[in-house]
Amino acid sequence: MQKILFLSLLLTCFLQTKSQWYDPEKVDHNANTIYNLGNNKAINGDYQAAIKMINKALEIEPKFVDAYLSLAGIYADMKDYASAVNYFEKGFKLDPVYTNYYLLPYSIDLAGCGRFEDALNAVDTFLQNPNLNERSRKAGEFRKKTYEFAINYANMHPYKNYIFTPKNLGDSINTTNAEYFPSLTVDNHTLTFTRKINGNEDIYESNLIDGNWSNANPLPGKINSSAFNEGAQNISQDGKWMLFTGCNFPEGLGSCDLYISYLTKNGWSEPQNLGPNVNSEFWESTPSLSPDKKDLYFSSNVPGGFGGKDIWVCHRGEDGKWGPALNLGAEINTAGDESTPFIHADNQTLFFNSTGHPGYSEKPDLFVSRKLPNGKWSQPENLGYPINTIDDEGSLVVASDGKTAYFSSDRSDSKGGLDIYSFELRPDIRPLKTLWVKGQVYDKKTKAGLPSTVELTDVNTRELISQLQTDEEGNYLVTLPVGKDYAFNVHRKGYLFYSENYNMSNISSDSTYTADIPLQPIEANAHIILKNVFFDTKKTELNPASITELDNVVRLMNENPAMKILITGFTDNVGKPADNLILSKGRALAVVNYLIQKGINNTRLSFKGLGEANPVANNNTEEGRALNRRTELSVVSN
Repeated sequence: MQKILFLSLLLTCFLQTKSQWYDPEKVDHNANTIYNLGNNKAINGDYQAAIKMINKALEIEPKFVDAYLSLAGIYADMKDYASAVNYFEKGFKLDPVYTNYYLLPYSIDLAGCGRFEDALNAVDTFLQNPNLNERSRKAGEFRKKTYEFAINYANMHPYKNYIFTPKNLGDSINTTNAEYFPSLTVDNHTLTFTRKINGNEDIYESNLIDGNWSNANPLPGKINSSAFNEGAQNISQDGKWMLFTGCNFPEGLGSCDLYISYLTKNGWSEPQNLGPNVNSEFWESTPSLSPDKKDLYFSSNVPGGFGGKDIWVCHRGEDGKWGPALNLGAEINTAGDESTPFIHADNQTLFFNSTGHPGYSEKPDLFVSRKLPNGKWSQPENLGYPINTIDDEGSLVVASDGKTAYFSSDRSDSKGGLDIYSFELRPDIRPLKTLWVKGQVYDKKTKAGLPSTVELTDVNTRELISQLQTDEEGNYLVTLPVGKDYAFNVHRKGYLFYSENYNMSNISSDSTYTADIPLQPIEANAHIILKNVFFDTKKTELNPASITELDNVVRLMNENPAMKILITGFTDNVGKPADNLILSKGRALAVVNYLIQKGINNTRLSFKGLGEANPVANNNTEEGRALNRRTELSVVSN
């Protein structure tokens, strides 16, 4: 497009001769011949040969203005914007009248260097020309808006110390072929990406070993093929599902469809088309799976949206099937194109690219939006320069640490074409740092793995953050965005539920939690600690943060209508034993009263307080005392 604009302006420029000294017709014949040969090389994409020839022409004719302008255009096409600016300015210096129409591409190259105020000055001068045609004027006015946006953005985001230094992931990942669409597991140990070799796209993987990426290899199993393209993939946070785009597959519903494959002992399984609720007769691509595997985000040009390509989401039901595609709405989608969605491990932060929201050019910029408490999405925010530039910004993924981002680019240090890079996000556009808990749910008696439901709830707001199913062997992985306190519950019919709480409000470590969960069959004398039942110091009134846990007890009682339970309260050893006994009894009674209010018959409930008796930890530490302050549920009969 830039070449077309350049040539159009070149023709227009010949019409302007008033007050100019430079005359293309008077250029030395030999210089002009070599110059034309160089231009032909440039048109055919041989930029180095073109540059060499045009410089030879300049040796013959040092004031060859068109040669400087052509060099500027060539360097611009090579995205060497600093050199383009330099050659434009050499031409301007020789004849500012003849080169007046070139102020527009000059301004674009200034913006390519991040010099947006200079770009705005240049385009303002360009627009002052009364002889501009309508097309040139519209082009100038559009660029003026983008430069003003860039200047305003920089003023509103004054991160002067932020340094954008993308790091090439090196020879183990990148080759002379194109590598793009990176995707990461939540532990950041497995990287998958698309590699194109001789026009064929396949999916590759690399593993982080002792801080270094291993040599990438094609995915083992049945995903890749020699006949079709497999790309634009997304690996699930636990590394066990692979969502990808397959184009022109025989069983496809449209030009490009979304497929799923599962990791088995023999590699990745035969891909399955995700079906008509996800795919259409049109184009679906760039999938992104939420960390709890409940939501699938993707881009599609199916009619009924806001523009050419929109971002859609499908929700997975309790039966494991995907519901109908839902448009993400006017907060995200525009009359332009939105694509490459990426939902972070925090399950709240969405990155995507767009041509419709305000940005740095007509090409896609990267944006971030956050899920609000009401389920809607916040106004998308441009990631800003230098992450976004005047060029096409493709896809972006962010590691669970919330600050390390990965993207593909054809920067000057690439091994060839697109390479994969990592860089650090600015603090204000980072998602929540996310840790994770993984383990196995199993029967306490038989040790057999148990498929179960795992729920993660915000303790303070009681909002359900995620709900997921373990695999058939009871294995699970659940993410924990830092900055909140969580209630962690596991359910399976016929068993007592499991509860745990995780305080992530002020955590700073990069710990991974492993929690193997033994579920107890419902039988007499089985008991659990209600770890998410809270009381204020020396109080018997239930803290509102306890409601989620107690509602789980209500659910348990309703699922087992013959079951009778005993609620027992305990304290630490601080204070007088007699006072602690009264306090523990009052707290147990508060739990029973809540259950009665929720419709549980009082004949099924009993309670007692044992004060500081039967400690489960040492009372000499605050951590131990906190464990001893507890509420237990025991099965009396079932």
